[in-house]
Amino acid sequence: MSGNADPKPIYVFDTNSFRVTGNYYPDTFPSFWNHFNGLVESGRLMSVWAVRKELEAQNTSAHLEHWLHTCHQIFSKPTEQEMACVTRIFQVRHFQQLIGKKQLLRGGDVADPWLVARGMTSGGIVVTEESPKPNAANIPAVCGHFGVRCASIREALASEGWRY
Repeated sequence: MSGNADPKPIYVFDTNSFRVTGNYYPDTFPSFWNHFNGLVESGRLMSVWAVRKELEAQNTSAHLEHWLHTCHQIFSKPTEQEMACVTRIFQVRHFQQLIGKKQLLRGGDVADPWLVARGMTSGGIVVTEESPKPNAANIPAVCGHFGVRCASIREALASEGWRY
């Protein structure tokens, strides 16, 4: 036995997983927020700038909006390495569907390829509530194609051993 423990995983959160955390009200689930803030403080929770933009447009939870504002540092802009990963993702013709026609027309932010790219470059687990589906062009399919781990928030919490 070498004595080296496996490194603790990094989580790359999707918009829909952040919205799930909005159901954990701080006054009812303080221990959840203590643990969640611990992930941020240790650098094990991250996301991408496009997710922050999506949340600004879609979020309805005041406590989650306040938390997102206080933890703005987890929403970083893409690196050159991540841009190269997004290029690789879109070289797969099927994955070009990640950007829908409506998003192209209105010029909206698209987080999915950036989340996978962040998972690729950080070695992190992409946390999304999207389900794997055959022949889909969604986060689990892209993660699977590029060997990036993907999990739901429930699976991520379970892997951390959090129980409430």
